Amino acid sequence: MPILQVDGLTVEIPTEDGTVHAVRDVSFSIRQGELFGIAGESGSGKSVLTQAILGLLPTAEISGKVLFDGRDLIGLPQDELRRLRGKDIGMIFQDPLSSLHPFYTIGAQIAEVLHTHETISRQDARARVVEMLGKVGIPDAASRYDDYPHQFSGGMRQRVMIAMALIMRPALLIADEPTTALDVTVQEQIVALIDEMRREFGTTVILITHDLGLLASVADDVMVMYAGHRMEYGPAANLFRAPAHPYTAGLLRSSPANYSPGADLQPITGRPPSLLELRNACVFAPRCAEALPACASATPPLRVFDDKTQSLCWLPDGARRQPATEPAARVHAAAAATVAAPVVEARDVRLTYTIGSFLGHKRQHEVLKGIDLTVHRGETVGLVGESGCGKSTLARVIAGLAPATGGTVSLLGRDLTSLDRAEWRQMRREVQLVFQDPFGSLNPRRRVGSIIGDPFRLHGVAAGDARKDKVRQLMELVGLNPEHYNRFPSEFSGGQRQRIGIARALALNPSLIICDEPVSALDVSIQAQVLNLLRGLQRDLGLTYLFISHDLSVVRHVCNRIAVMQGGKIVELADSETLFAHPQHPYTRTLLAAGKTPPQMTGERVRNLMPTTEVGP
Repeated sequence: MPILQVDGLTVEIPTEDGTVHAVRDVSFSIRQGELFGIAGESGSGKSVLTQAILGLLPTAEISGKVLFDGRDLIGLPQDELRRLRGKDIGMIFQDPLSSLHPFYTIGAQIAEVLHTHETISRQDARARVVEMLGKVGIPDAASRYDDYPHQFSGGMRQRVMIAMALIMRPALLIADEPTTALDVTVQEQIVALIDEMRREFGTTVILITHDLGLLASVADDVMVMYAGHRMEYGPAANLFRAPAHPYTAGLLRSSPANYSPGADLQPITGRPPSLLELRNACVFAPRCAEALPACASATPPLRVFDDKTQSLCWLPDGARRQPATEPAARVHAAAAATVAAPVVEARDVRLTYTIGSFLGHKRQHEVLKGIDLTVHRGETVGLVGESGCGKSTLARVIAGLAPATGGTVSLLGRDLTSLDRAEWRQMRREVQLVFQDPFGSLNPRRRVGSIIGDPFRLHGVAAGDARKDKVRQLMELVGLNPEHYNRFPSEFSGGQRQRIGIARALALNPSLIICDEPVSALDVSIQAQVLNLLRGLQRDLGLTYLFISHDLSVVRHVCNRIAVMQGGKIVELADSETLFAHPQHPYTRTLLAAGKTPPQMTGERVRNLMPTTEVGP
């Protein structure tokens, strides 16, 4: 008997704009001790589905059945659901910092779970919390009990969230994007920890993520969702090796892990449909290259294949088993060019912070420890390494936002320390940044036209209609509709908001663009679109990029050379192919070993794969 059985779950959320049909007739089951993966783009209904299971959508209209250990959770009173949450069903959220209260120690917050569900003394609760913190890998757990969330790194905060979710040893653990913003080595540690706890406590795990490589490496079964519908469902190994639905195949083809030197990625064209409308058709049809006439006029049937894969699709034998033909490789302009003049030259760059306390004690913390780096015109140099290694700090020094305490940084042959105020103002036009969070870096109260036009306004380049014309040209250049000039950032998707940030960075035709984790928060298909855009702009405009990322497959795809940082130093610097094929430093080999990539679609099972069951709409 499955520990969780979901039958025909439908979630409708009333809003001012109308009813959002967030989840439509979704069914699946999870066996005891299984790691079940849910994948899909943003807005596909992954998180809403689990929130409905937990009873966290009080205003939504929910129908169907959710049997947890034989008990239907739909319609349970809130007090009974509260007793289940934390005790029998644990939850790990995507952002541990916003999930932990900044005013309370991490020990007190975990102990609160025990006091809520048990009658236990403070001493016993503290002992159990310390024991669990030790199990999840918090060093010196007894002394860290009284620390606050801000005193932990991102990976350590996520371990605290895992300890909080597991302190009652629940039968089911839901992990919602638990590794999205973490470095590749920390990702590996967190996933390994969840898997270890699963085996030790016998906990069943639901892992929600858009990282297909992650699911391919750890999941037993996987469900792929799109626009609130279950598009494909089955064993992870079969589903990823030869997907039965064109949407799953499209996600896999979009991944930077499908690397071909010099070639662009293959994103899924178009965008997800509005969830305000109900259509008697395949919801993926407008974006599907293999759509049939029936796809636009009727709901597709559920096809069940002999390898236990299920697909909601009109195609008689599922998706094509072979990947679509690769487009002709377009050689990266920088890769083919001869070495050009340097845009940035950093020599023995050092940065030391003085850290003080309210008692007057001060200590020195060295962040950068003698960095040497040259970025030539027209090339892309990648910076990779774990959080805290100094990547973003080095970028801030190069951008002139943080003065180095030692060494020199030259931009276009000018030493930054020798510039006066007027020269600095002129030089700032030459360096622009694209940030990690496309929404957080845009003012939500200002219209997009004003945001993109700010560089023109601040530097007195253009005004009035001339500025408006330049902004519209930039919007068209990065693939935005110029007619949306007066819209607000909230009216755009995540990928479109990142395009707004790129347009703003291009406004003054800078010599260097620093991209700080520009695609880490995006779905794989949107990520592919933005990466293709950056490469296309570089080919057309001769741009120079300093590209910071923790995703090695992304860095390999866009960068000519890669600098690996550890502890404030560059421990290895080589061209991309050499570094991936023959890494020299042990730390580089550790990073490459930690990277998870989805398996290649082979189509091996097409010869034996025939539908054994077809369920009509």
